[in-house]
Amino acid sequence: MDPIADFLTRIRNANMKKKERVDIPFSKIKTEIARVLKEEGYISNYKAIHNETKGGFVRVFLKYTDDNLSVIQGLKRVSRPGRRVYSSYTDIPSVRGAFGTSILSTSKGIMTDSKAKEEKVGGEVLCQIW
Repeated sequence: MDPIADFLTRIRNANMKKKERVDIPFSKIKTEIARVLKEEGYISNYKAIHNETKGGFVRVFLKYTDDNLSVIQGLKRVSRPGRRVYSSYTDIPSVRGAFGTSILSTSKGIMTDSKAKEEKVGGEVLCQIW
């Protein structure tokens, strides 16, 4: 029962089926990861929606190129409940030769690897995207 892995899997599956959007059960961390994905240009938009009957969910709008190719080529969960992976800002792993992005949970919030290095803060490496 890993909610972040579920989040990534739903995006991966919708991406393979060329869906326009995907709905994911709401949590603050999923909303923050979606914010980082939007800032980095991997998704076109996201929206946190609260529904009285079903609870809340995060609607993620996927992004494609003009040739109908997905902007997201891959997603990988790094730290998981059974094996947490922490990294200092000097040891944050690069993704696909710096063509991808690592998303970290730090004491200053959810941020990318480049922002964590800039702010000199380490944390838990949640996932990688390229």
